[in-house]
Amino acid sequence: MDDRIQQLEEQIRGTPEPTRRPTVPAMEERLFRIHPVLDHGFVRVVDYMGDDDAIVQAARVSYGRGTRSINNDRGLVRYLMRHRHTTPLEMCEIKLHVKLPIFIARQWIRHRTASVNEYSARYSILDREFYLPDPSTISVQSATNRQGRGNMVSDDQANRVLGMLKRDAMGAYETYEALLNDTGDGTRVDEDAPQIARELARVNLTLNYYTQWYWKLDLHNLLHFLALRMDPHAQYEIRAYADVIGDIVADWCPIAWEAFKDYRVNAMNLSGAEIDIVKRGLKGENVHQLLRDSNLSARERREFLEKLDLPEPTEGGA
Repeated sequence: MDDRIQQLEEQIRGTPEPTRRPTVPAMEERLFRIHPVLDHGFVRVVDYMGDDDAIVQAARVSYGRGTRSINNDRGLVRYLMRHRHTTPLEMCEIKLHVKLPIFIARQWIRHRTASVNEYSARYSILDREFYLPDPSTISVQSATNRQGRGNMVSDDQANRVLGMLKRDAMGAYETYEALLNDTGDGTRVDEDAPQIARELARVNLTLNYYTQWYWKLDLHNLLHFLALRMDPHAQYEIRAYADVIGDIVADWCPIAWEAFKDYRVNAMNLSGAEIDIVKRGLKGENVHQLLRDSNLSARERREFLEKLDLPEPTEGGA
């Protein structure tokens, strides 16, 4: 992180200014603080607007008399989350400074609902910082999920993998430095070699090198991001960032976060066919037989059993 920016932000923290806008004490404490993620990454809160009260205020303006049946703010927020009335959540916004590996940034940027400004390697020289996974997270390819991890590798295999990743990343950076031919102040390291443009010198760097960006979006779209990226099926590395951001949101809008956890994170979706099976099962019919008679695919049947924590049917059993 640029030392000048850090000094400026420390100065801001040291000389707070009075404000008339609503603030959240827990978020004021989080402003500009680095929350470490992975080996070199972090998340920092740069700014925020709104809180749980802003959600309630927007909902009451929008719905008017329709909110009178809900007798408290918590109940209203939970009603909004339960029925997916999301516009009031857009009244809250947050701006984060994130440092993350390039391969995670390419997943992250698929969420096209934020304003993003990324560190420019055309203008600046990237640091020699790259991500190496913890040995405990190195796994083989999943046999059932083409975009997931399977069983862990042995300690010796993990160390071999880490050695290859480090060797490639270090070698790529040495080439990057040779192409730049720049000591950092514009003078050449090798007077006989050209200084290749930064926008070209960067092209050989591996995807585990770190980038940074400012990422600003509203609470509704942030919760959608978290619902996908906190999911156990999400890649571990992006999930690590999502978990940290989730902790920040829990401080920022605790009522909305509670409702989000209840109705999104810890809830489940059932298809029409699945709901019919549940209803008939509650009336005493055999669930496994209903599954066999349904039009659900083998994968859908397996996922249905996992949702309800039901055992797989025994061979030849009912």
